[in-house]
Amino acid sequence: MTTFADPVPGGRPGDLRRAAALTADLTERGVAGIVLAYVDTAGIGRVKTIPTARLEAAVSWGVGMSPVFDTFLAHDSVVTTDVLGSPDGDLRLYPDLDQLVALAGQPGWAWAPVDRITQEGDRHPGCARTFLRRIVTDAADRYRLAFKAAVEIEWAVGLGSAPAGEFVPAVSGPAYGAVRQVELTDYTADLLTACAAQGLDVDQLHPEYAPGQFEISVGARDPVAAADRSVLVRQTIRAVARRHGLRVSFAPAVAAEGVGNGGHLHLSCWRDGVNLHAGGDRRYGMTAEAESFAAGVLTRLPALTAVTAPSPASYLRLKPSQWAGVFTAWGHETREAALRLITGTAGRHDQDANMEVKPVDLAANPYLALGCVIAAGLDGIAAGRVLPGEITGDPARYGPDEAAALGVRRLPRSLPEAVAEFRADPVLRAALGPVLADAVTAVRLGEAAAVDGLGPDRVAAAYRWTY
Repeated sequence: MTTFADPVPGGRPGDLRRAAALTADLTERGVAGIVLAYVDTAGIGRVKTIPTARLEAAVSWGVGMSPVFDTFLAHDSVVTTDVLGSPDGDLRLYPDLDQLVALAGQPGWAWAPVDRITQEGDRHPGCARTFLRRIVTDAADRYRLAFKAAVEIEWAVGLGSAPAGEFVPAVSGPAYGAVRQVELTDYTADLLTACAAQGLDVDQLHPEYAPGQFEISVGARDPVAAADRSVLVRQTIRAVARRHGLRVSFAPAVAAEGVGNGGHLHLSCWRDGVNLHAGGDRRYGMTAEAESFAAGVLTRLPALTAVTAPSPASYLRLKPSQWAGVFTAWGHETREAALRLITGTAGRHDQDANMEVKPVDLAANPYLALGCVIAAGLDGIAAGRVLPGEITGDPARYGPDEAAALGVRRLPRSLPEAVAEFRADPVLRAALGPVLADAVTAVRLGEAAAVDGLGPDRVAAAYRWTY
């Protein structure tokens, strides 16, 4: 569970007692320091660390951090908006004790996600975690809706001994092949052990399509906890890999050609413990609200790509006929559809039915991605939207007339195209608020300008080890 109350100077009621107990427990377990983690607008994980003995102080008064990182690019250049990007000011990082965990992959360290508030104790309008929490809270207040969410994690495993900047796959063999699992058996076993020790319930771990690629899926949680888990899982994957002499990349495209790393979002709407994606009278058991939610997401996919596919390297991955979901299309268990409806196995529909959003990669800030997808879905409910005709097979095969009849069109082919769609979308901009929406635009255009004129191979190389 996640604490859905904003942090306050002096600490929330009960937090100081909890922090004292956690400090004693962590110290007894040999944990020397705590990683305070958040994700910036560019999708980069940023951290500060504190000695374990400083946890009570951090819970009470936060830890200082410049707001300038809200407009940092992936390679640490800085862009500005009318509010963000200057060297002035300070923020406070407040750890969420509900999500604090000792890191099995990094002995001696614990980890906690943070919310960022101003020195005056107000919400920081650029804090993505606070944004997602607000979206989830508003959905509960307005519609009595709750959500279950999960983020798939795909990554490429390379040799740590490879020349700097190069990717040399650490494992050979066919996609989903037993050869890969055997060749990295010690690494993957240690990864599962570390996840279990950290309370991460892994659903599956397997070799994927691209050279050296693996995927891990963990159990669904509320959206804020799901985004937290996405960050924690990646921290764990990287830490365990380093202990095995390996190097990992979560970049959307490790190489210019071939299948990239995705970060597909899974999401379902619930009310009073009932899954609205099952047991209804609409197609495949959806209720009317679940269909309208899905239709809202489908309608705004072109603008959503500025949030879910935020890197120039994202558009090396978003290619037709590679299961990346690059058309505004939905289908039942159709892996080429950008919006895949999953009903689950007979006997489990009421628990497992959900929707998968596919044009998402791990350059995305998971808090922004989930928050904007939910905002799009809620707008679909408010408007009473209905899904168009579903697709089967590969939508790339459709001619213009058939595509138009199904509402199928190509998603943006580049980051500037995605930004243009985002700028024209009042729903997403309103959900984010002007400060965060302008930061998204400025950072995306800054990333596009940074690689202007570079060919695909150089774009892939530029972001290969950034995420």
